[in-house]
Amino acid sequence: MKPNPAFAKLAILAFVTLLLCIVLAQIGGLTRERQIRQREAAQSVEQSLAGAQALAGPLLVRSCKESWVVPITDGKNEAVESRDFWLAAAPTKLHVSGGISPEVRKRGLFKVNTYASQLDVEARWDTLTALQPKAEHANGRLACGDPTIIVALSDTRGIRTAELRRDGRELALRPGTTIPAFRGGMHAVLPELRAEEPLLVSLKLSLVGSQRLGIVPAASDTQVVLQSSWPHPSFTGQFLPIEHQIGVSGFTARWQVSSLASTAVADVQAGRPLPDLSDDGAVAPPYPEAGKAAKGGGLDILAVELIDPVNPYVMSDRAIKYGLMFIALTFVTVGLTELLTGRRVHPVQYLLVGMALSLFFLLLLSLSEHLSFVKAYLIAAGAAALVLTQYAAAMLGGWLRGAAFGGGIALLYGALYVLLSREQTALVIGAVLLFAVLAAVMTLTRKLDWYRLGGTPGEA
Repeated sequence: MKPNPAFAKLAILAFVTLLLCIVLAQIGGLTRERQIRQREAAQSVEQSLAGAQALAGPLLVRSCKESWVVPITDGKNEAVESRDFWLAAAPTKLHVSGGISPEVRKRGLFKVNTYASQLDVEARWDTLTALQPKAEHANGRLACGDPTIIVALSDTRGIRTAELRRDGRELALRPGTTIPAFRGGMHAVLPELRAEEPLLVSLKLSLVGSQRLGIVPAASDTQVVLQSSWPHPSFTGQFLPIEHQIGVSGFTARWQVSSLASTAVADVQAGRPLPDLSDDGAVAPPYPEAGKAAKGGGLDILAVELIDPVNPYVMSDRAIKYGLMFIALTFVTVGLTELLTGRRVHPVQYLLVGMALSLFFLLLLSLSEHLSFVKAYLIAAGAAALVLTQYAAAMLGGWLRGAAFGGGIALLYGALYVLLSREQTALVIGAVLLFAVLAAVMTLTRKLDWYRLGGTPGEA
């Protein structure tokens, strides 16, 4: 039995489409490999400079020891037992203000967003009764050291300058926090503190870091005001700013957090560590308590990230996901031209057209590493549309048809850019586009005799 030519050609085109899917998968793999190298570049910068910074403090702590006598079972001798513990007092009011100066650093082709920040921190304690120890045993004897003010940081390599003052008098800062929960930071001893007197301290901190900066609201009332010339901030953590202004010249944001809304004060006293603001860290789990349990603890935080809204690798990866739809729509267009004009197109020509469409994504990826994404997209799309226009003129038998084909390809690239730039509405735009194409195909082919086309006589 002689094979049906139409079905044989459809089978060949299915095989061609499979080959093009393999090409798209290879380009997608290359895009993901470049994304991995970008993350490695960011890690390299963090190792040389400093990582994402999380700041907690100032906080008052005091280490104590309780000793008590325990009789031995024979009733004639006694043994002395002891326990070491520490007390913490969070500020009544904490005010943080400052600026974030972005600095873009490079590792080869890859860009990494870093920053230098100047922070002014003021902390006030109305009372210091939380630092007064209480014995847990009837015959317990207490011995406590001087109160210490600590400032915890996730990466102390980022400290450029730090100046701590108490009532206008500068205090000597020392490395470390003296608390095991906070691995990095600094502290200063505060002798001669009275529990009934208020305490006011101020900290001027020059700090550098990579991509993210977070503040722990460990106070009864916390206010944070940050401003920067970076026009694309992303606010993360457990608390969003109550006010923010974002424009081409930068952003200004203000947070206000009460201890009624945050467990940071209780978590500090419980010895929870600073949260992880790295890419793999859980900055803001949907349910904070569940996140803390899953990650083994972590303080509440409010944070800002300096992001690139048009990451070339993310955008290229998203574009490649629409590659198969591009090829299918183009093949449908060529197939309709065959049906409506009687012009025969060889499967090899389908393959070459599909390769031109596929290599557009590779061209886009390579150009976006050197140019802005918009420029790279325009150049790649223009080159692909130009090549396909002149090829379609010969394939379809005329420059008018070639120009119409190239115009359709240009419209497809325009639609793809809209899909990439409108992430929140991409689904509805894509659905409307596919429905419109289907409606056009059905309209143009509504009078075709598919039985005659397939070589099978229609039924009466």
